[in-house]
Amino acid sequence: QVHLVESGGGLVQAGGSLRLACAVSGRTVSSFGMGWFRQAPGKEREFVAAISWSGPSTRYADSVKGRFTISRNNAKNTVYLQMNSLKPEDTAVYYCAATNRVVLTTTPGNYNYWGQGTQVTVSS
Repeated sequence: QVHLVESGGGLVQAGGSLRLACAVSGRTVSSFGMGWFRQAPGKEREFVAAISWSGPSTRYADSVKGRFTISRNNAKNTVYLQMNSLKPEDTAVYYCAATNRVVLTTTPGNYNYWGQGTQVTVSS
């Protein structure tokens, strides 16, 4: 059984930073491509960032490019999302997800495992 647990969310002022972490258990995180998604109230879940199983390949949504960085520490079985220059429109529940696919994917339906989510609120 694979479990993903997110942490690091909270309330921050616009322009601030947060670092989200996703701890993976049940299988080594190096087996998966990993992604972060978010969902704001009344909106569909949207792609934020993804990283390949080996780490060198990443992809970002245009809305976060240059502000967010995804990284992984396979030794700690953890994936991170560093979020800088946060804006009120970044407010959402952030979800970590794992995929068995080798190729980077931004489609939620291509991810096999999901965490429970962590709330990020950015005040103006």
